[in-house]
Amino acid sequence: PTMSLPDPSTTQNEGYVSATCFDLLLIELVPMAYRIAADLAAKEEVWLASKRRTNLGVGGIGGTAPGLDEEELRETVFFRLDSIGYRVGLALAERFSRERPRFTDPLDVIKFLCKDLWVVVFRKQIDNLKTNHRGVYVLTDNNFKPLKNMSLEKAGAGRSRETMMQQAQPFLYFPAGVIRGVLSALGIQASVVAETSELPGATFQIRTVGSKP
Repeated sequence: PTMSLPDPSTTQNEGYVSATCFDLLLIELVPMAYRIAADLAAKEEVWLASKRRTNLGVGGIGGTAPGLDEEELRETVFFRLDSIGYRVGLALAERFSRERPRFTDPLDVIKFLCKDLWVVVFRKQIDNLKTNHRGVYVLTDNNFKPLKNMSLEKAGAGRSRETMMQQAQPFLYFPAGVIRGVLSALGIQASVVAETSELPGATFQIRTVGSKP
């Protein structure tokens, strides 16, 4: 069953966060991660240029280091957002599984994630769960909030459908990290691949260690 959360009308408001503000925070995580990655790359370039001038002398042939290319930037952003999500997932699992009996079946852990924890973060349950019963699980959210609320140019207005999907992809890094963190906290080591083929839907494929196709 879905976890019952306290009713804000009957408890102190200090323990609650505006749902709209939380949605906006989730959306802002992506541009924030890109800004941080770009800023750190720029600072590294300045530091390397200064070090080369010091080593070679003023007027030397050092030059500056090249900035991050698009692929490197994407990998840096993925690592940052996935890591943030992982830490959030660890905390969520610890907080909301504390009073539950210990899980003995990996499928029960996945169901707990889909029904209870997804509601805590995204205020709805996962719409569909499929498994091959050999360690592979596919979670589908047909109306994933960060993709629903994000602002994207429509295809045909200078943006192709493929470009729109590429723009949406970074918004899945954080929730993929959350899933990984939850599973890790509950004793399951797994990789998580997230993708979208039709906005605002999202799918998350979980492969546990030792899983079979």
